[in-house]
Amino acid sequence: MKQLVLSFLLLISVPVCALAQAFVYHPNNPNFGGNTFNYSWMLSQAQAQDRNVDPSTRRTTTSSSSSNNTLNNFAQSLQSQLLSRITSSLINKQFGETTLQPGTYKFGDFQVDISNDAAGVIVRIVDGKGGETSVTIPYF
Repeated sequence: MKQLVLSFLLLISVPVCALAQAFVYHPNNPNFGGNTFNYSWMLSQAQAQDRNVDPSTRRTTTSSSSSNNTLNNFAQSLQSQLLSRITSSLINKQFGETTLQPGTYKFGDFQVDISNDAAGVIVRIVDGKGGETSVTIPYF
């Protein structure tokens, strides 16, 4: 009987001594309410684990492709510098002492059409790939 009473008292006293705490969920992903500073870390981890590679982005290590890339980069750099120089020349002529002459000019893959309108000078740029940009420079 003593053992039964002692074991009963022991069973009753154990839950009283046990401590508990509240479980609070904090998401890690910033898209779901997590800390925004976790974004770059989560993105880098996802990119490191990504084993799927787009076949069109695979790089070849042959010397011909690297020299071809170098030539393409040089051609693009040269074209960008020429377009920059032409743009600055056009702006200087428009806002300087002389005005832009209407006409069609061709620079590599680009065609520049300059025409006068009631609103101002219209500069229309067409690239060889079908893209088109039009800029209107107002009269002052």
